[in-house]
Amino acid sequence: MRMIKFAHACVRLESDHGVLVVDPGILSDAAALDGADAVLITHEHADHMNVEKIVAAVSQRPGMRVFTDAAVAPNLDAIAGSVTSVAPGDGFEAAGHQVQVFGGTHARIHADIPPVANLAFLIDGLIYHPGDSLVVPEGTTVDTLMVPVSGPWLKAAEAIDFVRAVAPRQAVAIHEGLYNEFGLGLVDSLFQRLSQTEFRLLPAGSELTVG
Repeated sequence: MRMIKFAHACVRLESDHGVLVVDPGILSDAAALDGADAVLITHEHADHMNVEKIVAAVSQRPGMRVFTDAAVAPNLDAIAGSVTSVAPGDGFEAAGHQVQVFGGTHARIHADIPPVANLAFLIDGLIYHPGDSLVVPEGTTVDTLMVPVSGPWLKAAEAIDFVRAVAPRQAVAIHEGLYNEFGLGLVDSLFQRLSQTEFRLLPAGSELTVG
């Protein structure tokens, strides 16, 4: 399976089965959705869900399916017939890929900000994308962990300990779009030294083979 890292939280998975895109938000190139068969959306924040681009993509490719939390689905009422609501504990097929759902709630930003729904997805038992959360997928073995490295809800120490708890073969940075070049260098240094796995900070457009 080929994984293409787009900017910020978006990744695209391509295989003989189909094309699956996770979290195509406003910080990512809309080209991530070109020819996609299915889309997974972890939560409603715009850096993970570009409603306009998703609606346009489904309109051009009516067979495209979108999977997200029931609380997020109303944001996509314009393409409601293409949207399926899923919840933690569910398993389903999307673009020929097997997906397990974990999580449930976005990491806390502040006590005064109500939490929103956030799903985490384990794809083909290989790639784990937690959205904006640090939920460990208990009872599973993860090959490639997409690890958030920046955000108003996150400390580097927490993200490093998350990687250690999941113990993947490799970890790939996501949610890096809020950092400048200096911040990215600092993140790379910290995770390389402390995450206890092979850590990758990939520029947009980079590809990896997984599985």
